[in-house]
Order: sequence, then structure tokens, then C-alpha cells
Amino acid sequence: MHPDDPDNPKSWSRPYRWYITMLSALLVLNATFASSAPEGIIPDLMEQFHFGQEVATLTIALFVAGYCVGPLLWGPLSEQIGRKPVFLLSFFVYTGFQVGCALSPNTASILIFRFLGGTFAAAPLSNSGAVMSDIWDADTRGKALALFTLAPFAGPTLGPTVSGFMGVSGVSWRWVFWLLTMFAGACLILTFFTLPETFVPVLLVKRAKKLRKETGDDRYWAPLERSTMTIGQRLRHVLGRPFVVLAREPMLIAITLYMSFIYGCIYLLFEAYPIVFTEGHHFNIGITGLTFLPIFIGGVLGVAAYLAFFNPRYERAMAAFAPHPVPPEYRLELCLWAAPMFALSFFWFGWTSYPSISYWAPLAAGIPLGTSIIFLFLGLFNYVIDAYLFVAASALSSMTVVRSLFGAGFPLFATQMFDTLNPRWASTLLGCIAIVLGPIPFILRAYGHHLRRNSKYSPTGHLPTKPPVRDGEKGAQAA
Repeated sequence: MHPDDPDNPKSWSRPYRWYITMLSALLVLNATFASSAPEGIIPDLMEQFHFGQEVATLTIALFVAGYCVGPLLWGPLSEQIGRKPVFLLSFFVYTGFQVGCALSPNTASILIFRFLGGTFAAAPLSNSGAVMSDIWDADTRGKALALFTLAPFAGPTLGPTVSGFMGVSGVSWRWVFWLLTMFAGACLILTFFTLPETFVPVLLVKRAKKLRKETGDDRYWAPLERSTMTIGQRLRHVLGRPFVVLAREPMLIAITLYMSFIYGCIYLLFEAYPIVFTEGHHFNIGITGLTFLPIFIGGVLGVAAYLAFFNPRYERAMAAFAPHPVPPEYRLELCLWAAPMFALSFFWFGWTSYPSISYWAPLAAGIPLGTSIIFLFLGLFNYVIDAYLFVAASALSSMTVVRSLFGAGFPLFATQMFDTLNPRWASTLLGCIAIVLGPIPFILRAYGHHLRRNSKYSPTGHLPTKPPVRDGEKGAQAA
């Protein structure tokens, strides 16, 4: 589709594209908010259904486990029928599963509905980022992704705050799920009435059908209509390729391992914070929910720092390297600051978690923790997209599945780890693991171009690693 074509999403007005960006971010916020929302009503669930702490943790872990299944289904499906139909289908069913959670009569039903809800809520996680690539060109996509990245980060930190105060206010735990139902229903209505289709191959199919109907000429067709792959071949290609790419790419394995550990730590904190602040400082559940806000504030500061400092530096690199693309390693600059900050945040949090020390000290550790997580996610996500280009979707799909496994698994052992080791040594263990994984962005920054040159899937190995010398600069060097 021509860049100036009025049907091309990249040619739509900037305010309209920013609205689509914010709506896509809202869908992700909805899904991630729902993942951690039961945190504040776990005591009520334990009293209602008579289960233990481990089963209560499953209400969060199983929802995140649904993120492992969903991206494998919703991403490929959106490339066949479009982004909007997938959003409408998934959110309609997801809203129904929130009703099921609110009306659950027993343990089995609420756990099953949580897992299925997570599976259908995963659609924005895999497709909202694709919408960003549909509507923005390379020079603006960095700013849009920076604001967009805040949504999947903000949801898990805001969920315990809202549900915690609902839990201490005396309302039934079922109202948390009714709130999620209303939030999902509102997003479904907004999507139905205001979100356009943005996937160009599907837009071309619609144009071809319209032309055939208006002219009666069957020679009008779109490439997506001429696909010769059978359903079985397409399933094998779509479901198998992400893991084939992951297994054959050492740098992708390293990035996936690092990001999965970070993601697991986010959900691990939902079990660690109550031990430090509820048991140690005797906060109620509502106030304990507020303790997650410094992490969110750190994320906001991280996005602001990226937009004010790191993104302008990248834009200058784009001008310097033109007409060639900027090497992906330039995306890792902010990770070089974030990796040490992420590890140090755990030592800060752990060794200030004594009940005798002011609660402001471990609370403040959430700010650099949130900033470092945003920096690492932005840098590593952009690096994967720039390095793998045409197979970036497969690389990101495999990363999402593995990352979600860590997010679902870490809360299951967090309580036992923090109770057995105590918060000091448990946090020290996490900090030491972060130190071991921290050199990954430094290694990629220094040797990433060699790895890309030897990669089977990265088409960017031939890119220059230094800006080309301009004619004026050549004359100055000669003089």
C-alpha cells in the first residue's frame, strides 16, 4: 500500500493514531491489571473456599499461565482475519469469564475461569504491539512504544492497590471481579465503536472484495487471498517457528532468560511485599497495596527519562547513519544503566526490610526498581525487533511464552523462599542472580554485531557499525 494512500494506517492523522495508541495501551492495562487484582482479596478467598496460601496464589499464577497459551493463538489469527476481530472475540469471551469468576461457587470454578480469562486476555499482549507497528513509522515508533510499555508495567502494580482497599472496605470479594467485568466491558465497547482495522494485508483484502463487487472483475485480488498453505501447514509454521528461532539463536536465548527473570520478579513481589509490610510493619491489606506505587512511579520516571534523554540521542544516531538503519546495539544504551540498577534495588529492598527500620527505606527501593525494569524492557524489546526484523514476531512470541512461564512460576515459591531465608537473604539471592545476568546487555552491546553476522535469522548482520563518513568530513580528514 502506497505511503500516501488514505487507507494506509501510517497516513492517518497523528491525533487519531495517538488515540489508537492509547486505546491499545488501555487494553493491555486491562489485561495486566486483572492478573494481579486478586492479591488484595486473598484472605477473603481463603476464608470463603477454605484453601491454603499456595492455592490462593494460583488465582494469580494461573491467569499469567494463560499468557503462555494466548499469544500462540491470537497473534497468528490476527494475521489472517485482522487485529480488530481478534480483539472483539477475545474481549467478549474474556468479559464472560470475569462474570464466571464473580459467580464462582467453589475452588475449581474460580481457578478454571482465571486460567481461561488469562488465555483470552493475552490478545492485547500479542496484538497491541503489532498495532503500534501498523500505524507508526520508525522515527515516531520509539516514543509511542515508550508510552505504550508503561501499560503492561502499570497494570500489575495498580491491581493490588485497588483490590486491597476494596478488601478492607468491607465489600464482598466478588465485587473485585464485577469491577474487572465492567472494565473489560467498557474496553470491549470502545474497541467495537472506535478501533479501526490496522493490518494492511487485511485492508487490501477488503479493498479487493469491494472492487470485485463494484466492477464485477475477478482480476482484483489481494496477496492474503492467494495463500496456498493448508491449515495444518499454517499451524505447524506458526506454532513451531517461534521455538525453532529461539532454539537456534544464542543471543535470543540470553535475552529471553534475562527478561523472563525480570518478569518473574515482578510477580514474585506480590508475595514478598505482604511479608515485609503486612507482617513486618503491620500494614493492612489496603495500605500494603499502596506499597506497589513506588514501582509504578519509577516506571513513569523511566519513560520520562527515555523520552527526554535517550530517544533524542537515538534520533541523532538515525540522522548520522542515514541512509542506513541504526545498528540494533544502539538500543541497548539505556540497558547499560538499568542492569546494575536492577540488581542493586534488591539489595536495597532486602537489607532495609527489618521492622526496626523505617518502612520508607524499602518503599524507596521500588523507584529505581521500576525505572530499571522499564529501561530493560524498552531496550531489549527494541533490540530484538531491530535485530530480527522479518522474524521479530516469532522471536517476540517465544519470548512472551517463556516470560509468562516465569511470571506464573515465581509466585508459587516466593512465600516459602521469603519465609525460609527471610527477606534479607531472599532478596540477596535475587540480587545475585541479577548480577549474573546483568552482563548480557553489555556483551550484546560489544559483540552483538558479530552474533548478528553469524545468525541464521537476523538479516541485519551487514549493517555498518559506525556512521558513514560524509563528503564534507572526507575533505576535512584529507586536509
